[in-house]
Amino acid sequence: MICVSEEGMFLEKTLSAKLMGCFYDIRNKYGPNHRENFYHQVLVELIDLRRIKLKNKPKINKYSLDTGKLITYYLPDILVEDKIIIELKAKPFLTMDDIRQTIEYLKTTKYEILYIVNFCEEVFKPKRYIYTNDRKIFCNDIGF
Repeated sequence: MICVSEEGMFLEKTLSAKLMGCFYDIRNKYGPNHRENFYHQVLVELIDLRRIKLKNKPKINKYSLDTGKLITYYLPDILVEDKIIIELKAKPFLTMDDIRQTIEYLKTTKYEILYIVNFCEEVFKPKRYIYTNDRKIFCNDIGF
């Protein structure tokens, strides 16, 4: 199962552009000096105002990479249109642990796109990660 949309090779191009607009609007309006919870609430409000469907702190299943069996779950910050996970941070810089954890979320869930948005970085640049379902044993076995 190859995940190519009608928009070409860029998965969820239109939705991703809308989300990037939200991220930059918030950063431009509020700057880099608030706590993560503040950015979380403002982002939820803005996504909702733009009539984009979201789930706040949803429970997402995580599967074994070896067997494809359901192992546990995790609670991402935001899930947009049941397609894109958003993880928020408010710290001076992202660590390699932040990035590795993000990639592991994608590898062990049915979701293919995740944004990690650190509103307090000096140079603001949301990061987009992709891990397609054709690479996941549980997606091929279960048929996501």
